[in-house]
Amino acid sequence: MTDFPSPERLLAALPLALRADAARRYAVHGPQLYRRLAGLYGTRPDFDRWYDDLLGSIGELLAARPADLLALDARRAADPGWFLRQHMLGYSAYADRFGGDLAGVGRRIGHLRALGVTYLHLLPFLRPRAGENDGGFAVASFDEVDPALGSMDDLETLCAHLRGAGISLCADFILNHVADDHAWARGAQAGDARLREFFHVFPDRTMPDRYERTLGQVFPAAAPGNFTHVPALDGWVWTTFYPFQWDLNYANPAVLAEIAAALLRLANRGVEVFRLDSTAFLWKREGTSCMNQPEAHALLQALRAIVDIAAPGVLLKAEAIVPTADLPAYLGQPGEPECHLAYHSTLMAASWAALAEQDTTLLRRVVAGTPTPPSGASWLTYVRCHDDIGWKILAQEADGATDRLAAIADFFHGAGGSFAAGVPFQSGAASAVHATNGMAAALSGFETAAGPLARELALRRLLLVHGVALAFGGLPMLYMGDELGMGNDHGYRDDPQRAHDTRWVQRPAFDEHALAWRDDPDSWAGRVFGALRALVEQRRACAALDAGVPRALLPAQDLALFALARGERFLGLFNFSERTLKVALPALGAGAWPGYPDEIELGPWDMRWLQR
Repeated sequence: MTDFPSPERLLAALPLALRADAARRYAVHGPQLYRRLAGLYGTRPDFDRWYDDLLGSIGELLAARPADLLALDARRAADPGWFLRQHMLGYSAYADRFGGDLAGVGRRIGHLRALGVTYLHLLPFLRPRAGENDGGFAVASFDEVDPALGSMDDLETLCAHLRGAGISLCADFILNHVADDHAWARGAQAGDARLREFFHVFPDRTMPDRYERTLGQVFPAAAPGNFTHVPALDGWVWTTFYPFQWDLNYANPAVLAEIAAALLRLANRGVEVFRLDSTAFLWKREGTSCMNQPEAHALLQALRAIVDIAAPGVLLKAEAIVPTADLPAYLGQPGEPECHLAYHSTLMAASWAALAEQDTTLLRRVVAGTPTPPSGASWLTYVRCHDDIGWKILAQEADGATDRLAAIADFFHGAGGSFAAGVPFQSGAASAVHATNGMAAALSGFETAAGPLARELALRRLLLVHGVALAFGGLPMLYMGDELGMGNDHGYRDDPQRAHDTRWVQRPAFDEHALAWRDDPDSWAGRVFGALRALVEQRRACAALDAGVPRALLPAQDLALFALARGERFLGLFNFSERTLKVALPALGAGAWPGYPDEIELGPWDMRWLQR
């Protein structure tokens, strides 16, 4: 096991035209792949044979990669920072809510281009579990599209049309679990001993009870506990999220091999980015929270090496909703790359907290605690998404003050006459701090706004939080409907399969009426779209907002002021309060800004971007 294996099996599966490039990439990334996999599985007597088979599988999938995607790989290999440029803009949507089906999403490409989108994240569109399926996150097949959305041919067509428009498709790829009606789970229930080993199955409650002593609960109200009894298995299955989502057993190398092959098959269909869901939960260890374990990072680094060998034009994005201190590990370190992107969830939560408190202390602590990513990696910044805002991820920045976080949550749930119209999540759980759901416009105050002035202030707050996401550094992403100021959708309450989950309040159908008014500056949708589009254009034109440009948090005497510099040529000033602020630029220590007065006035909830 000490000798580095040759890529013979990998190359043997390839046509001659592809072998030289594959050999070169394996020489670069193969050592990382072998090192990580040997660390995980090297003590197994069959490891060498398994590793050789894995290389053969990678080679076969590379050989099947279409010519246009091989060309894309070559272009991106020549420009590895392609996704870090300031012109990049993401957009996230459910396919059915946005376009009805995959073909309908294709008909939205004109709208995406008008907004400046270069990266489209479609939330789960693979065939989900029959019945309740956690919004598609309970996947029954990695090789089939949800029939309600179309077919694999439709997916390939959409990918090609998006690629032609300069837009990369991002797909959710759920790493931690599969649905209980996935072929692996069905086989295990039918008595297949090999497939039973794909899951964590315990004969009684002895080990589950021992694990539960240190485990948290993701959905304590809707799905308490982390294990589910399955009569067909005569045992207890690990189910971190819902009883119908079975955690995969990555201590079994066959699981990683199958998952890697499934990802590469989708990449060969044209998917260019994978949002790796639930990355923090991949490895189980008694006596821990079973989150952020070293082996989880080893798995992700191995997956990254596989992608770098077989589909180097593809990006991996980590969905790890963890405290700031735990985030950087998901991007790797020099010489040990992991994911290309990671959600900066604490920046998102802290931006909203600053609105509630009219105090940027938590936001500044998050920014100060965010390290510079390794070369070739960056943050994904965002304001809202399909999921809740979990305030507990700010516990470290709040010095553990749960009462402070609870007050922020209460504010967004409308307490004390606040402007926000959010909805609590997990409100029945025994927790001092409930998460928050709601569309960005609703959280910014549009739903409660009475009169033109209130609507103007709601718009300013909406732009303020988006301004932080656009200026921070990374790849910013907009959530479907936020560009039109769409509000909450309470219709989910009438659907028995969704009524228990308030996250559906921020999953409305795309508003055709609002879209029709998109270009009318006198309408709410037109004002939001025009203002947000102007911000995007301003960002595109500012080279200092490239992800690789250093950022600096500037001191501010007023707690409501957030001042962020990017290199020597950009300064963002953000007023997170209902007061007017006068900002003396010399006091910020940012030097002279020719063309701007020494004192900048910021109205309530206002911001200014200054450029040298």
